[in-house]
Amino acid sequence: MNNRTKACHHLGHCAAKSKGMAHSAIGQRLVACLLNVSEARRKELVETVARAAVFDSNGGRREGTTVLNIFNDHDYNRSVITIVASIDCIKEAVLSACEQACRMIDMSAYAGGHPTMGAVDLVPLYPLGEEVGLGDCAKEARAVAAGLTERVSGTSAFFFGWADSPQHRGLAQRRKEMGWFRKNPDTGASRPDVGPLPQKRYGLTGVGASPYVMNCNVTIDTQDLALGRSIAMSIRDSTPGGIPGVQVLALPHEGAVEIACNVESMKGNPPSQVGERGEPWPTFSIGGQPYCHAPESLITARVAELAGRQGVATKGTALVGFTPYECRGLAEKALSLGIAEFWKELRRLHM
Repeated sequence: MNNRTKACHHLGHCAAKSKGMAHSAIGQRLVACLLNVSEARRKELVETVARAAVFDSNGGRREGTTVLNIFNDHDYNRSVITIVASIDCIKEAVLSACEQACRMIDMSAYAGGHPTMGAVDLVPLYPLGEEVGLGDCAKEARAVAAGLTERVSGTSAFFFGWADSPQHRGLAQRRKEMGWFRKNPDTGASRPDVGPLPQKRYGLTGVGASPYVMNCNVTIDTQDLALGRSIAMSIRDSTPGGIPGVQVLALPHEGAVEIACNVESMKGNPPSQVGERGEPWPTFSIGGQPYCHAPESLITARVAELAGRQGVATKGTALVGFTPYECRGLAEKALSLGIAEFWKELRRLHM
């Protein structure tokens, strides 16, 4: 078990302690943002961006807001900051963090192993509470995009998910349309939904709203990228027999290959598939409607099986952040205790 996997298991243990809060009043209007920024190698910079979400310019605490986690990857040079706030506070918290990131990250000098187009690459908003709908998150996402382009001259954004009205095109489709998957994307040729044509310093930011999306990465013990891509294709949602809701890339990572999965939550009851340990698909609700997502163990087991057929072992699995249930439980705990920088309590910052 690698260090990233150990940390994820620790987080799951902490969230389990918070299960009793799952239906408390605190959690009824919560929204999560898994803010993706194109920097992981400068510790103070990433922490400064995170603090901007929970403290104002005078150092005052933003009520009803917490940063649960900072997950960073040195090789990818990419960090994911988990911000949670009430629907009334989420826009200012996320917008302030985005502003700070744009001040400190210059994409013209960027180098990293993960596809990216912007200093702030991705701003997804996810409803966590029963009283918050996808339409609510879409409204706030569009407000974040408008606010960013107004406050930071030269920034631009495209919409995805429910913020992309009326088409509701998914993130993978919008990224493909914008050229995000190209090795050397030409952001200047992209047509943003908000703001001017992308400038080299800031790049292009994706802003959207959807049901919760987990990031689950499985590392296979090989440098054979072709094998990794074959595995990625096999488990992708769009492939017959693939795992529903899974969008996946195979990327070189720290001398091995990482099967990097976005695990989308889907409306409806879980399919018949189960995880490695026989557990059902986790479920939650948005506005009284059931949603579910593939369990981490199912993804890990499927990757291990496919790699094993080629004589390749897996090195570990890393969950970037939390499951929807863990995210809500930990957010309620952090907010009930008044802890803004909750990531420090969990010792989850690895630089």
